[in-house]
Amino acid sequence: MQSIVSKGKNITEAINLGLDLLEATKKEVNIEILQYEKKGFLGIRSKEAIVKLTKIEKASSTDASSGSEKPSGPRDPFAVLEEMVEQIPSPNLEKIEPSLIDEGQNKDRDEHDISQDRLGEVWVENGKLYCRSSPDHFPMVTLTKGIKLYKNHQLVTEKTTIITENDHYEMKVEHEEKGTKWHTSIDDHKLKVQLSVEPGYKILRSIPDIEPAQHIQIEVEEKKEVHNSLTYGTIVEKLRALRVIHGFNHNEMVKASEATEPGTYEIATGKEPKPGRDGWVEPKMDLEEKVGPVEDEDGSVDYHEIRSIPTVESGQVIAIIHPPIPGECGYTVTNETIPAKQTFPVALKVGRGISILDDKIIALEAGRPKIEMRGYFVKAAIMPKHMHYGDVNLTSGNIHFSGDVEIVGNIDESMIVEAKEGDIIVHKEINRATVIASGAIITYGNIVGSEVSAGKSNLLVTELGHLLGILHQNVEKMLMLIQQLTCSPAFKDTDFSRGGLKPLLSILLEKKFQNFASMAKQYVSVVRNGEDHLPDDEWREVAVALSQLFLSLTNEVITQERMLQLSQKMKELHELSQIPVEPNSYLSIPSVSNSRLYCSGNVRITGKGCVNTKIHAGGFLKINGIIRGGEVYGRLGVDIMEAGSEIGTPTLVAAPSDQQIKIVKAMEGTTIKIGNVRYNFKETAYRVLARLDQDERIVFD
Repeated sequence: MQSIVSKGKNITEAINLGLDLLEATKKEVNIEILQYEKKGFLGIRSKEAIVKLTKIEKASSTDASSGSEKPSGPRDPFAVLEEMVEQIPSPNLEKIEPSLIDEGQNKDRDEHDISQDRLGEVWVENGKLYCRSSPDHFPMVTLTKGIKLYKNHQLVTEKTTIITENDHYEMKVEHEEKGTKWHTSIDDHKLKVQLSVEPGYKILRSIPDIEPAQHIQIEVEEKKEVHNSLTYGTIVEKLRALRVIHGFNHNEMVKASEATEPGTYEIATGKEPKPGRDGWVEPKMDLEEKVGPVEDEDGSVDYHEIRSIPTVESGQVIAIIHPPIPGECGYTVTNETIPAKQTFPVALKVGRGISILDDKIIALEAGRPKIEMRGYFVKAAIMPKHMHYGDVNLTSGNIHFSGDVEIVGNIDESMIVEAKEGDIIVHKEINRATVIASGAIITYGNIVGSEVSAGKSNLLVTELGHLLGILHQNVEKMLMLIQQLTCSPAFKDTDFSRGGLKPLLSILLEKKFQNFASMAKQYVSVVRNGEDHLPDDEWREVAVALSQLFLSLTNEVITQERMLQLSQKMKELHELSQIPVEPNSYLSIPSVSNSRLYCSGNVRITGKGCVNTKIHAGGFLKINGIIRGGEVYGRLGVDIMEAGSEIGTPTLVAAPSDQQIKIVKAMEGTTIKIGNVRYNFKETAYRVLARLDQDERIVFD
């Protein structure tokens, strides 16, 4: 019999092509369908129809004459085929079983069918490589990372290679495995134990099946399995090795042992000491002065009543003294006690007109009460008042008064008015004069060419506190060096060990701390110049101790104990200087020109503004009018209506890095400075609100 396998886009085309090749009609052949056509998505993975046509041998005449009666008319085989195809549902075509190149044998499929079906193609099935060559085309394979191909047990190094069915091929992939990593850490204070976990994993790689094609690219499929070998028991053993016996966080320990992602867990936590509270004074009345018009209950404003002064009667309780509240000790994770910071009772300095009964501060006379608090240091007094009904000039002389001072007239050129422990009120102008108050300064007239200082003692304490902070750090370093030196046998054999530390201090100052003496002299000088404004004698005591230990040439014996006492006192005073005074001083004036103003609290310019003036506000600076020329600074921020001038007069507005500057109208020539960053306005800007961003750049909101 003569037969042929024919392919086509569909069954009809495949049959017609086969008939043409056999030069026969449908009646002269038997038709066997080997594969139905398959339409792929956009032509991808589509399949042709395959049929096998076998020519029918002609029967002999004897055969033709014998036999039973034939049907009236044979049916057209093609018509029968079409009918069968229409009745068959859409086929779910299975891949024809490939031939395995492994041993060059074909056990599962008819060799003739495969040769016709996949000639010149290569494919992957169940992790193995199969192919069928053809006389005019050899299949090819491109390998990707992670796959090793062996040809006849030899590693193939080319990325793309030709595959033949006469060779033996084997593909291998490597799996990957990583163990769990973890470590613990304990902070310096032994209050926290951190456990960092990085779970291990296993990556299983395989080669997916690939449809037959003339050229295929083989890629790896990966499956990652996370494995955390850290157990709860292992964590407990580690904590035991660290001697941790307090503050176990069991939930965090369980989370760490079950973690599937890298993370850090706090597996043990100590107890921080709970801070106590130093003694304090609780005022029983409002002690702050009110400046400005007051609105009545009916909504009307009395502009005659622009200042409210607190007053007390004799026998009235001004404040209550509260004892310190001790803190609570803490515990480390190793169960060591952490003592709470020591608390101190109120250090009360009683002034004029004050009496203490049990825990009460009582006024002995009528007047204005003043309570100044800086931490647990408190001053209480009933302030006397000096009224001056004329001008302060050469006829009246300068005024120095320990209490409030009120000037009904002007303060003339070169005159001095000082309120050592109170406020100053000036009803008219201050002209080229010096005005100093430990409290507030209020003026109803302009200030011209003058020096005005409110809260001078606070300024002095701030300056001395800054110096003491640096000096204290150096003294601590000296004590550390002295401790190391005095413990050495070589030092014990010298005369220095018997004659005190004076010679050793001289050597340290010369060799290691060359700038210490000059800074100590600066501190002593500031104390002497501002002695009348110092709030406490402790500042003077430190100055005396610094002179005796480091600046004098006496042969006085100096011990480590004395240096330790000095260091502790310096530390306390430095910390005290960091605490703001309650209530702060303030400065309120209508306008100012060509002057210098300092205030430890808020500064408010209520009128036209200021010209060519330097202002330092330890609190908030508010200028309702203009500022033209000069420099102004607000520790708690700045708010200005208008800055600069049309002719570009240089004007500087400054604030710390953690504050902002607000200017309704900033004209050319205005410079703002926030922290150490400056910005110059080249043209007029409106509604400026400036601050620093995280990158230390000035931004405008």
